[in-house]
Amino acid sequence: MISEAPPFWWTEADWRARLLYPISLLYGAVAGWRMRNASRNAVSVPVICVGNFTVGGAGKTPTALAIGRAASARGLKPGFLSRGYGGSLDVTTIVDPAHHRAVDTGDEPLLLAREGVTVITRRRIAGARLLLEQGVDLIIMDDGFQSNTLLADVSLVVVDSYRGIGNGHVMPGGPVRAPISTQMNRLSAILKVGDGSAADALVRRASRAGRAVHIASVRPRQDAGLAGARVLAFAGIADHGKFYRTLESLGATIVERRDFADHQHLGDDEIDDLLAKASAENLQLVTTAKDIVRLRHHHGKAEELATRCKVVEIDMVFDDPSVPDRLIDEAIAACRDRLLRGARDEAKR
Repeated sequence: MISEAPPFWWTEADWRARLLYPISLLYGAVAGWRMRNASRNAVSVPVICVGNFTVGGAGKTPTALAIGRAASARGLKPGFLSRGYGGSLDVTTIVDPAHHRAVDTGDEPLLLAREGVTVITRRRIAGARLLLEQGVDLIIMDDGFQSNTLLADVSLVVVDSYRGIGNGHVMPGGPVRAPISTQMNRLSAILKVGDGSAADALVRRASRAGRAVHIASVRPRQDAGLAGARVLAFAGIADHGKFYRTLESLGATIVERRDFADHQHLGDDEIDDLLAKASAENLQLVTTAKDIVRLRHHHGKAEELATRCKVVEIDMVFDDPSVPDRLIDEAIAACRDRLLRGARDEAKR
């Protein structure tokens, strides 16, 4: 999977997208076929999949965390299932934040593990079974919508309102993971994040297809004392602009911006450069929660950089606060219905 999307993916389709169109057409045909024909395995607890249409950050992890917190608040034990992108572990593993580092598990699983039992795996059904052994009664998949190997009772697709689906082309000519028509047929609901207009066409299309549409926004959990601060902001995420807009909303003055690739682990020379620039111009270093977990539990320069940074923690805040509970209720009802159908089918044999 491509983690660093080329800039032309997020602008109007140009000659590069058109040149790559034959390959995109082939890729889309294969991806669509896999989505339609995947052998979906079921488990005995409700499963909510939080995915997106495209490569790149739309807000899946904050959304998964919001649903997990809602589940915990009502006495459920949620478990998170992640691919563990960017980590070196290639076996199904329970994430231990006190032991694992981002180089082992990837960065997002460490954030998820702060809220509930988290398993990383390349085989989602194996990961789901391991979560069941841990006693979870709700599984939340962070990504995995297109793979479709684990049956989801509710599939929520998150779309960023500022970037939408970019130029609309399937990879490699654009950021779309599979034909939109195929993806639309599989989703239960759309979550539009932010107040931009780039996702409006998708929202209308989903609404016409009878899919639920929810609205949310990313909000900083606290101001971190950044009002009026001159900052050096750096981030290795899919959408750097989202981070910078958040900082500006907190009243920070961004003097220097450093963009790194999504999930990128910084080398000593890059860390030295950040530290030197901040010291020379008396700037406050600021980064994201996802970036800070890649720096912590190391020694030397990485730990020094982590110590000197302020971190902007964010939450996904739904316009209708009842939405996470409703998604959980829908998943519970769908799970109950499929288990009853399975029992009836088994009795007929």
